Amino acid sequence: MALGLVSLFTDISSEMLVYLIPLFLANVLLAPIAAIGLIEGVAESTASILKLISGAVSDRIGRRRLLVGIGYGTSVAAKLLYLVATAWPVVLVGRVGDRFGKGIRTSPRDALIADSTEPEHRGVAYGFHRAMDTTGAFVGVLVAAAVIWIIEGDATRLTGDAFRVLVALALIPGLLAVATIVVGVRDVRRAPTEGSTGAGASAAAGASAAAGASAASFGLVRRIVGGVSEWRQFPRPFWLFMVANALFTLGNSSDAFLALRSQNLGLTLLALLLTIVAFNATNAVVAWPAGALSDRIGRRGLIAFAWLIYAACYAGFAIATEAFWVVPLWVAYGTYYALSEGVGKALVADLAPTELRATAFGILNAVQGAMILPASVIAGILWSAIAPPAPFWFGAACSAAAVVLLMTTVRPGATER
Repeated sequence: MALGLVSLFTDISSEMLVYLIPLFLANVLLAPIAAIGLIEGVAESTASILKLISGAVSDRIGRRRLLVGIGYGTSVAAKLLYLVATAWPVVLVGRVGDRFGKGIRTSPRDALIADSTEPEHRGVAYGFHRAMDTTGAFVGVLVAAAVIWIIEGDATRLTGDAFRVLVALALIPGLLAVATIVVGVRDVRRAPTEGSTGAGASAAAGASAAAGASAASFGLVRRIVGGVSEWRQFPRPFWLFMVANALFTLGNSSDAFLALRSQNLGLTLLALLLTIVAFNATNAVVAWPAGALSDRIGRRGLIAFAWLIYAACYAGFAIATEAFWVVPLWVAYGTYYALSEGVGKALVADLAPTELRATAFGILNAVQGAMILPASVIAGILWSAIAPPAPFWFGAACSAAAVVLLMTTVRPGATER
């Protein structure tokens, strides 16, 4: 429950800004679209790679709350840079700092949720967390819409003054999230599962050996992310799911391009933010039932269905010629998010050994991070060099191919509910 509140406050803070940052870059700082793709790609890749490291470290030190607190605090501090940004490289540093914090906190937080939940209720737990997260996003965008309406009215372009007012307001819920961690979040003692004692001893021995050889860089890397023998404990379906995720993420460019495309189709700032409110409302309403449904019928099929919705949405953004189509496409996009985020994490928790659960989330996020940078850079190049619809056709194709790969290679087994 406390982690749900933390995510609620954090998303209020983050979502007040995240969809306006690309517009701030394009409308106020006059950054080229390719630079916006680079900023989003570097920022999200930084987060995803750090999730691998923080997940492995969390498993080794057994202290998830500490990393969660550091991560959320770092993200709040990084937002201060937006107040003084006069050129796009400053925004790049701010975005990287924000995502640096996300990278530190996410894998330990997701593992802490799994530590606190029985396997048969895992889909519900992740669905509830996702619903709280999305409710915060709903509130955050609604606050941003109110501020824009008061300051900008029906303007189609963002001003620097309006953006900085929103940054100052966003710091308040960010600080409330950090306070909630201090007061309400505690680590959970993890009971060893059958067959895990030997694996845990092996991991501890590996960590001790690496610590003794800390002068060697390879030893340090091994200490952080684990050795080959440790990674071999993950079953084959886990790695096949990682491959399918990599292909999907290659076409999953930053949502910044959805905001830019919506503006490109003629949506005003206020209309865009209200549309994103509808997107978040859809996400919040569907996420929890989707997680519960996955506990009953299985996770793989729901993930494949979500990816097909994504492909249809991106194809829709590619062929749309009027602002009228933007609203239903964003709502459908919210359904994709709700079906995929919590259910995907529950599937990873199902497939991973208990003592390596945070490492598993780290691997998932590192795989995604390796693809996010090229995904956003490719999207920026396709937008600039060909036309605004081009990156959306590319994303739809990658998603459809990932569905085929997921359904033909990742077979349901005893460990997949």
